[in-house]
Amino acid sequence: MRAMTIKIFIDGDAGTTGLEIRERLAGRSDISLLALPQERRKEVAAKRDILASVDVAILCLPDAAARETVALCDAIGGGPKVLDASTAHRVADRWVYGFAELCEGQAAEIAASRRVANVGCYATGAIALIRPLVDAGLIGADQPLTINAVSGYSGGGRQMIEAYESGKAPAFELYALGFEHKHLPEIMAYGRLAVRPLFVPSVGNFRQGMLVSIPLALDALPGKPKARDFENAYARHYASAKHVRLAAAPANGKLDALALNGTDDLEVFVIANEARGHALLVARLDNLGKGAAGAAVQNLDLMMGK
Repeated sequence: MRAMTIKIFIDGDAGTTGLEIRERLAGRSDISLLALPQERRKEVAAKRDILASVDVAILCLPDAAARETVALCDAIGGGPKVLDASTAHRVADRWVYGFAELCEGQAAEIAASRRVANVGCYATGAIALIRPLVDAGLIGADQPLTINAVSGYSGGGRQMIEAYESGKAPAFELYALGFEHKHLPEIMAYGRLAVRPLFVPSVGNFRQGMLVSIPLALDALPGKPKARDFENAYARHYASAKHVRLAAAPANGKLDALALNGTDDLEVFVIANEARGHALLVARLDNLGKGAAGAAVQNLDLMMGK
């Protein structure tokens, strides 16, 4: 018997994440991609009709537009499953967080859900570092943390991409210096943090790639853990993970932010100088891979029972 083809509608497939998801799905025989003609994309009736005809809607929209599309889906009896790549529903009730490696059972929750919020790129790296250590008691929920991160410019949207590709943007810049970055709520919720971390994102003059790092003073942590304690916690947490793994600290003392580009993988590093009581936790990923479209396709496959 021939397997059923899953019908998918990507709402917002002209943006960076939407285009990337479409490219990843275009050659698959188990998926049929439906689309609205350009001239009808803003017609509510046309969108309602296509939503009623598909199995899964993937939303790559600004938050307000994502909420509007979800409301349309809710109004359709037996409407499609929804995978939302916006920030709108990441900490919302009745939505499952789309980071399959978050904890035991998370992938099964994604598979069973009709509403999944795709994880943010910075949040992916930060939570991958924080959650296993909080669960293991190596970091307290009330521990003040500083999270530093650098991303390729493709994660910044159309205006940032155009500025970098036209040579008008600086080689490197800090941003979101009001300390209100949109990923903070999900980092706190799914990192199980009770104290708001100090998050300092930055962007470099490279298209994609990401490093997220958290410096730690070992003597300031409960139990004064050693590097091996962190490594053991990560090894246990990600023992059966397909895309997340503990990696050895680099012998040359350097980490290339672009090394995982083109993959859906995430590497976790524990770098320590125990004589000085210092450690650095680092997550490396492709911000368009595990940080966006790669995670979306992983979640989609779970939702389709793959």
